[in-house]
Amino acid sequence: MEPFHAHQGGYTLSIKEKYINTLDIESFSQMLKDPSYCYKFYWLEAIVNLISKGIQNTTFDEIIDEMICNAWYSVREFHIHLSGLQADGLVRDGLERAILQLTKLSDLPANASKIEIKNAIADHNEELKIYKEQLTNMVPGRALAGFFTKSNEVVPWGSVRRLTEYIRRIHTTFVQLPYTFGDSSRLKKEVYFNEDWMRMIQDHTVNILGWIQYEKVKWLQNNNPEMPSLIYKLSPMDEKMRKLNHVRKLWEGILTVCEVRDVFTGQPIEPKKYDVDHFIPWSFVMNDELWNLMPMDSSLNSSKSNKLPKWNPFFIIFAENQYHMYRLIHERKELYKHFEACYRDNLHSIWAGQELYRSGNLKEEFVNILEKNMRPVYDSARRQGYEIWNY
Repeated sequence: MEPFHAHQGGYTLSIKEKYINTLDIESFSQMLKDPSYCYKFYWLEAIVNLISKGIQNTTFDEIIDEMICNAWYSVREFHIHLSGLQADGLVRDGLERAILQLTKLSDLPANASKIEIKNAIADHNEELKIYKEQLTNMVPGRALAGFFTKSNEVVPWGSVRRLTEYIRRIHTTFVQLPYTFGDSSRLKKEVYFNEDWMRMIQDHTVNILGWIQYEKVKWLQNNNPEMPSLIYKLSPMDEKMRKLNHVRKLWEGILTVCEVRDVFTGQPIEPKKYDVDHFIPWSFVMNDELWNLMPMDSSLNSSKSNKLPKWNPFFIIFAENQYHMYRLIHERKELYKHFEACYRDNLHSIWAGQELYRSGNLKEEFVNILEKNMRPVYDSARRQGYEIWNY
């Protein structure tokens, strides 16, 4: 028999031949099918992570803590909505609500470590209980639904007790399930991982986590249609990926020939004593495009952080600085060389190359082009939940 290959709309989940005769791999490949909420992805991801560490018995409580840790950074840093919003603007996903509640209860930063998050959960467990219990209602059982087709029995979805009994009966009679449940209630409910499934998952951890990540990204992008570069927003990125050297050299060159005033303070930028920062936060756009970058007083950078500056009056000041840069690169060959060096890392937007930075734009034309392309991105970030920086 050939190894099992499940093609999930572009991702191939490949399982070694030795497991095909003993485990229902095809049903396993259906565990992420037709989700109603995002926490189905985080449920399976948490289980795979626990099994990869050799854990055989756990509880709903411990799995949900793992889920909160895994989703924490995306929700806190990037305001990603795990399952979109309701018509009234309220959060749909229970896991996201749990994270937002923990945010209110603690002073944890967006980049908190897993240990810090779990300690905070323990400190506020009583206040979080109702939020965590909501996550135990259906997903733990519904994730196994693909296996239930082996039985002709009607699945007792309306009763946790009867569903627990049904899962045990299916497991012993028809097909080995990846996990079964104990008799405790709510968050204390035990989860027992099957040894054969544990071996398979440990043998294919990287491949399975890749499959979960792929399906999760598709779901999240569908529920956050205005969020750019979402795939890069699921875990902290290495700051070394930021590429601002050529932009900084360009502004250094400009500062040697004319005065540039800080967008926010109105004071002249001092060479070598400024930061290159994003007008629309990097955490939203996830790129270092020249049209979104500005020299900025270093002392304000941490205060601005990943907040949005007020559009009025700051955009027009920002645009005027951009125009000064634009005018000078077309007047001075040495500055144009610095501008050309930005192409590799900082000039990927087609509209910027073909419209904004082309020679011949008058100031009004330049500002209009910049506003036409930046304002929709700014408004998207605002709708996503990015705060306004009250400088």
